Amino acid sequence: MLTKVFSGATLGVDAYRVEIEVDCGSGEPKVIVVGLPDAAVKESKERVVTAVYNSSYEMPKGKTTVNLAPADIKKEGPNFDLPIAVGTLGSVYDSPHVKEMLREYYVIGELSLSGEVRSIKGCLPFAIMAKKNGAKGIIVPTKNAEEAAIVEGLEIIPVENLRQAYEFCDRTFEIAPLQVCMESIFSRKEESMLNFEDVKGQETAKRAVEVAVAGGHNILMIGSPGTGKTMIAKRIPTILPDMTLPEALETTKIHSVAGRINKEHKSLITERPFRSPHHTVSDAGLLGGGANPMPGEVSLSHHGVLFLDELPEFNRNVLEVLRQPLEDKVVNIARAAATVTYPCRFMLVAAMNPCPCGYYGDRSHACRCGNRQIMNYRNKISGPLLDRIDIHVEVPAVHYKDLSSMELGEKSESIRERVIKCRQIQTERFKNAPNIFTNSDMGSKAIRKYCTMSDEAKNLMKSIITEMNFSARAYDRIIKVARTIADLRTAQIIEEDDIMEAMNYRALDRQFWD
Repeated sequence: MLTKVFSGATLGVDAYRVEIEVDCGSGEPKVIVVGLPDAAVKESKERVVTAVYNSSYEMPKGKTTVNLAPADIKKEGPNFDLPIAVGTLGSVYDSPHVKEMLREYYVIGELSLSGEVRSIKGCLPFAIMAKKNGAKGIIVPTKNAEEAAIVEGLEIIPVENLRQAYEFCDRTFEIAPLQVCMESIFSRKEESMLNFEDVKGQETAKRAVEVAVAGGHNILMIGSPGTGKTMIAKRIPTILPDMTLPEALETTKIHSVAGRINKEHKSLITERPFRSPHHTVSDAGLLGGGANPMPGEVSLSHHGVLFLDELPEFNRNVLEVLRQPLEDKVVNIARAAATVTYPCRFMLVAAMNPCPCGYYGDRSHACRCGNRQIMNYRNKISGPLLDRIDIHVEVPAVHYKDLSSMELGEKSESIRERVIKCRQIQTERFKNAPNIFTNSDMGSKAIRKYCTMSDEAKNLMKSIITEMNFSARAYDRIIKVARTIADLRTAQIIEEDDIMEAMNYRALDRQFWD
């Protein structure tokens, strides 16, 4: 008897429908899986057979053929265990209820040998796909149920084991669909113990960070050890605007595909990610990849912050792969079977010392590095990568007066209010501009349209570009940063002071690297 089961698989951050056909015929008792399965899918027949027997069911007496369609896309992972098992039992017992239910409910899940249903990766994209294809509901592992329940208008049936799944399809066991309150999940945020009020001094660096966050600009902080670079970076999430629901869903899809939802015990990512990979990370770990391509750190930081501490300590090849994602906001991973695309709209925050020992230019400590050592250290970061970082700011040693002061700095809440107000101005400005969300996203055409400068600002810009010989990219980035500075003042026109401040964030670039 032939039974059809609808399931799904992920390709990038989206899922596509997989139709599983299970046919039980005569002949030698064995299970054959066709439809371009990988090793994990081929091994599923062993798990399915054992799980069926351990669930007190019978396997077919003859040959069982399992076809996974579409047959031209390679199927990966153990997610087809449960649908194959349910389809097999539907063929063995020839239940009309099962076949009818399987037309309306999609099934996904991994099986243990005992018949227990284990959690899977990519349940949220699967639920979204099922709804788009008109499914009434989905049968998923209990541990993934809350994640899938984020999708409205879809019945989420959580199952603990194979017997529950089959009996639900056979209408001999009722399972109430899981329902969640989106408002309570979306408002479920953890209180951060970090606050900018803890940062003593460093007013210039804090101002640069505020400008960077307000306009979504990338920022590089340069300073000696212990000056507060990492301390400032870790507090950036406290001044970022709240995520919108579309942003939260898009970010959650990436974390779901990466299998991080259950690890983090969250059904929805409601806080902007802050990723800080170690400098030993590989290019595949940073960008994504592997035999079965998975999202890397740049995609896991989507709609959040990617913090690279000790920037020159990263392998140069690893840093160079950042150039394309910083420009295109997506990562393309090409493999023989397919090309996978992951979004990566993140804010890059980097920190580094001025030299290998860290004390070049420090008045309190003598630098032990020679000129060649310093140049080799700085040359680990290429010019094209630096050109993609809008703001370069020095973080000097903190004076004793600031350290010993009992006064606290400005609170994150105050800075965040200004950032949100600035972001609202940009949202209104770019509401009809596709793929532009913040000032940092503007291209040359958008800069000409939205960045109106006063005559004094134009003259200053002309003299700066002529005397300092900045590149065309640097010219655009200075104007974009100046646009953000003007927005923080709620001004329509970019003035001379805005250009001067934005230029100072690039002047350190020229002074430091030349």
